[in-house]
Amino acid sequence: MADISEQLQQQVQSALENHQPLSIRGGNSKAFYGHAVSGTPLETGGHTGIVTYEPTELVLTARAGTPLEEIEQTLAEQGQMLAFEPPHFGAGATLGGTVACNLSGPRRATAGAARDFVLGCKLINGKGELLHFGGEVMKNVAGYDVSRLMAGALGTLGVLLEVSLKVLPRPEGEETLVQECSEESAIKRMNQWAQQSLPISATCYDGASLYVRLCGTEGTIAAARKLLGGEEVPPTRTWWHKLKEQQHAFFSSNKPLWRLSLASTTPPIPLKGKWLHEWGGAQRWLVTDEPAERIRKAAEKAGGHATLYRGERGNLDVFHPLPEGLMTLQHNLKQAFDPKGIFNPGRMYKTI
Repeated sequence: MADISEQLQQQVQSALENHQPLSIRGGNSKAFYGHAVSGTPLETGGHTGIVTYEPTELVLTARAGTPLEEIEQTLAEQGQMLAFEPPHFGAGATLGGTVACNLSGPRRATAGAARDFVLGCKLINGKGELLHFGGEVMKNVAGYDVSRLMAGALGTLGVLLEVSLKVLPRPEGEETLVQECSEESAIKRMNQWAQQSLPISATCYDGASLYVRLCGTEGTIAAARKLLGGEEVPPTRTWWHKLKEQQHAFFSSNKPLWRLSLASTTPPIPLKGKWLHEWGGAQRWLVTDEPAERIRKAAEKAGGHATLYRGERGNLDVFHPLPEGLMTLQHNLKQAFDPKGIFNPGRMYKTI
């Protein structure tokens, strides 16, 4: 695999010499996310394999092209998991793309985001250099924050070669309960539950029903079930898998899909369309034809931001426009890691 790393590095160096932009591609399962990139494909999907895995240390290191399915299967054999529950959105999903997009599933609100589990990484920067940040244990903090920068950068800062992640044990048991309620009641209940010592690992309100997933021992689940009430949903893992992979009926619309990030206690937003709440109310999906300007103004008024997740982009920014100071910071990071702007130009923001 060292040869593949060298080949990728040579391709980057050649692109630099020719002032040629590169479009980094792994499994291509998340190509819809962000803006389309015009550039020569840099294929990383062949750079595969788990480098090290220490179940007793709860740490796994794998090459960026390693299929997410392979990693999750390996962890499951040891009774462990990726706690941020990443969506695949296709059979070709890779570890590198998962980290680059920083996408997390239903467990995000209670376990943390993808970037919270990144311990270290190897990458090729925009100077053609091979860099190594962080480590494979939590106490090794050298470069720790730098490696986390790669999570959500959409490949605009460098080419990921390897990623080290913290993993966690799978819960002993799991059960999902459902109860009908209004949007206002759902927001109130999710926030009240979050303040209690309950084994809740995920919540979802689909516009009519509130779903809550309980994970833990049989005793803790039984006690929580008695307190929360509601009917059991079988089979629980199938339901949450469909939600994570956006196979739930809510996501079947051809209208634009927006993702609003808000404080979990935010009251219902007065925008027309279909709503689905996750993460205790902090992540809200909206299927609507409402104008982008109105959606983003409503999100800003509530102290949050809105991303056009799927749908026709046109000249519209996919990600919420940043204040001048934050945009300057983004440009400075891009200049530091990729001074000639060859990696995924325009994928995140049109000028980055």
